[in-house]
Amino acid sequence: MADARRMGKSELFSHFAERFEVKRTQAREYFDELTALAEKELKRSGEFVLPGMVKLVVQKRKARMGRNPATGEAIKIPAKTVVKARIAKQLKDAVLPHK
Repeated sequence: MADARRMGKSELFSHFAERFEVKRTQAREYFDELTALAEKELKRSGEFVLPGMVKLVVQKRKARMGRNPATGEAIKIPAKTVVKARIAKQLKDAVLPHK
């Protein structure tokens, strides 16, 4: 698995185009629409769920003190908003080995 190459956008669009017998440009439009929908829902409600795969959640981080790794000097890290991905348990169980 270490030397396996990850699937790029082009291969992803080609796979879906073949699987659902549509043109690659149409498959790309589906993903563009999914991206736009995710952005809209994250702005509206703060979360977006792809059932069985992932839940995207908007999270606010507080301001905090940190250290500059080069000088060791204390610096103030400002508050910011980030998007976090939470992988569905179903997908984790399918991919990760059981202990």
